[in-house]
Amino acid sequence: MTRKEQKEERRKAILMAALTLFVEKGYYDTKIADIAAAVPMSVGLMFHYFESKEELLLEVVKMGAEGTKSISRGVPPEMMDKITPDLYLTGFLQKMFDFAKSEPWVFYMFVLMGQARRAGMPEEARKVALSVDAVDFTAGLISKGQKNGIFHKGDAKLMSRCFWASVQGIMEEMAMDKSMETPDPEWIVGLLR
Repeated sequence: MTRKEQKEERRKAILMAALTLFVEKGYYDTKIADIAAAVPMSVGLMFHYFESKEELLLEVVKMGAEGTKSISRGVPPEMMDKITPDLYLTGFLQKMFDFAKSEPWVFYMFVLMGQARRAGMPEEARKVALSVDAVDFTAGLISKGQKNGIFHKGDAKLMSRCFWASVQGIMEEMAMDKSMETPDPEWIVGLLR
């Protein structure tokens, strides 16, 4: 492994340790020394990677924001006309749940992104978390499904918010109870039918 690869591995380890501790202890109760000990490394060495706890939070939130964009990247635009919105959402949830089960940090990322959106969090990280919006894309899918008689009538944006609130809740529950099985995505998409 090259020195550059070792540095990147260490950086990822710091980010994952920070994510875990920010969720388990809370951002404000997590100290830089806690993160360094979890990696493990010295506090001084950790400052070579990140200048502050705020910078570390911002980087973790940016990772979460990037991952959230996957809802609209799942299918090429030309395929969107060939797949029904309910099948798209069901398939997306299945892939997301499967990935999260194989990579449990994904559950923690949902928790942290929810926390980062709240008032009182460092403002730059909060702005990044608030910029993430799967609601509008999903509302478009719901509108399409309503026009095709797949989803029931109602405010598509409100329905999308409720859909994502249920997903957020499930991910939070699974972050706290690692033995919990993932629900059938059909149950969640069924809320829209």
